[in-house]
Amino acid sequence: MTTAKPTSIDEYIAGFPDDIQQILQQVRATIRQAAPEAEEKISYAMPAFTLHGNLIYFAGYKSHIGLYPTPAGIDEFKDDLAKYKGAKGSVQFPIDQPMPLDLIARITKFLVKRNLEKAKK
Repeated sequence: MTTAKPTSIDEYIAGFPDDIQQILQQVRATIRQAAPEAEEKISYAMPAFTLHGNLIYFAGYKSHIGLYPTPAGIDEFKDDLAKYKGAKGSVQFPIDQPMPLDLIARITKFLVKRNLEKAKK
């Protein structure tokens, strides 16, 4: 990984080994498909998607991909996420297992709906 702070998600992903880049691209594409209106940016030095506020973040590590769907995203899918390591607003998907892209898409769609409803109020 490079030490310079990336200014785009492309730059961020390019800083990883090829195998992890591939997984990060899959996660990014899954989120993009589930939230086509969301904007991409780098926030807290990691890829983020925003839509009427923060939507979801993700990050690459040596042994896992971190997903940061806010505590609301974790709570809503706690049964699906129970088998993964995580915390109040994050979950870790091991790199040596298939990425749960369907679950990532469902979490993202839930967060899009929640943010759109909050924006209407």
